[in-house]
Amino acid sequence: MILDIIIHGGYVITMEGKGTGVINNGSVGIKGNTIVAVGTTNDILEKYTAHRYINAHNKVVMPGFIDCHIHTSDTIVRGGCQDIDNWMEDGIWPLLSRADDEDLVAGSMVNIIEAVKAGTTTFCDYETPMLKLIPNHIKVGTRLVAANMINELPTNVKKIPGEPYPLDPAVGQHKLQDNIKMIEQYHGYKDNLVTCMFGPQAVDMCSTELLIEIKNLAEKYDVGIHMHLAQGDREVIQVKKRYGKRSVAYAQELGLLNERLLAIHMTSATEEEVKIVAESGAGMVLCTGSIAILGGNLPPAEEFGKYSTRIGLGTDQSPGNNCNNLFNEMKFTSIAHKYKHKNGTAYPAWKVMRMATIEGANALGMGEIIGSLRPGKRADIIMIDMTFPNLSPIMDWPIRNIVPNLVYAGRGNEVEMVIIDGKVIVEDYKILTVDEKKAVEHINQCAKKICIELEKDKKNYDLPLAKWTREGYQ
Repeated sequence: MILDIIIHGGYVITMEGKGTGVINNGSVGIKGNTIVAVGTTNDILEKYTAHRYINAHNKVVMPGFIDCHIHTSDTIVRGGCQDIDNWMEDGIWPLLSRADDEDLVAGSMVNIIEAVKAGTTTFCDYETPMLKLIPNHIKVGTRLVAANMINELPTNVKKIPGEPYPLDPAVGQHKLQDNIKMIEQYHGYKDNLVTCMFGPQAVDMCSTELLIEIKNLAEKYDVGIHMHLAQGDREVIQVKKRYGKRSVAYAQELGLLNERLLAIHMTSATEEEVKIVAESGAGMVLCTGSIAILGGNLPPAEEFGKYSTRIGLGTDQSPGNNCNNLFNEMKFTSIAHKYKHKNGTAYPAWKVMRMATIEGANALGMGEIIGSLRPGKRADIIMIDMTFPNLSPIMDWPIRNIVPNLVYAGRGNEVEMVIIDGKVIVEDYKILTVDEKKAVEHINQCAKKICIELEKDKKNYDLPLAKWTREGYQ
């Protein structure tokens, strides 16, 4: 058989089996958008020829990373909301309220470029207006699981009071209809390179009626539900005041806890609530960097892992996490759990790498399609140059240091090639499908426009970061 591509002579990290499944001097064969062969270089080169051969000597060949929760458009205000209390009210809301759709699209494009160049091949993008962001993913060539973020918060809500805040059904219906339109237009696009989910923002930001409607529509369209759940004290308090119960119990009562649900954060969930969600068949996403930076918390991933392997990593949004790079997320996740448990063996490198690949795929219900290198799966593959000083030296037997070095020392700039659905998207460390320089120029123009709008309202001078800027701390 003549293949399109054979990547040969590398350290192939298959992510098959219980660990990372490393093959020394391994090769991967690709035909169309599918992996056809994985094995030793001698075996693959004896059985197959190819139109293109890629030499992977001193390089790692592995599945692309899966970002299970990301808000790409929020990058338009990256760095503008750091190190403060009331992050939502005094940070991101005042800034995003000055952003228009052009700004959000510009932020999304730069974020996608950043993440793809660092090895992310699948994006669970969760944002409004998603219909205007999907073309960015198509231009770049990512694998996308899209959800339009739905809430019923009136547009004039600038502060979230202690009492139950108002909900506007008209706002929710508008966003729901956009989500339906998105599903009907894009779900299954290009042989499932783009798939879609419903995206209720949280159970405290949607009415009971809207949540039930979303549940029924998810069943009708046979898609998942991407939703923050028990993401903080504010949500739990709001739901308890409104419905007399905590978030997880309320979601369970509505029938939302099942294998369709992708539950994000769960920071405020008790161990019993975590068990209920995990045993329902739902997946969980752990966004260590974002949650730790914003609130000093750590979501209950280890508790969830007692009952389910459907748990993936997400980088969340760059105004919180500051970067959307799964190398950063793997390292942060491992270190945070070691610190929490005062145990150097907690969340080892191989475990967090699985969460960034095959276990993330399982959380999305896509484990038979992506997440590991196996014949029949889609060719979402990255190649990493191990000759960078921070990844050197290479030790492969009887001790292998490749996976720990990638997790604890990798930065993302070592990713030399990215293949998504069989198409080369990044080569020689450069993105091929879009103009990176123009994208960065555009986002900077948009950011300047937002700053001009902020300066017009002197109330914004009271924002924490504005004060620090004037005082010379920023």
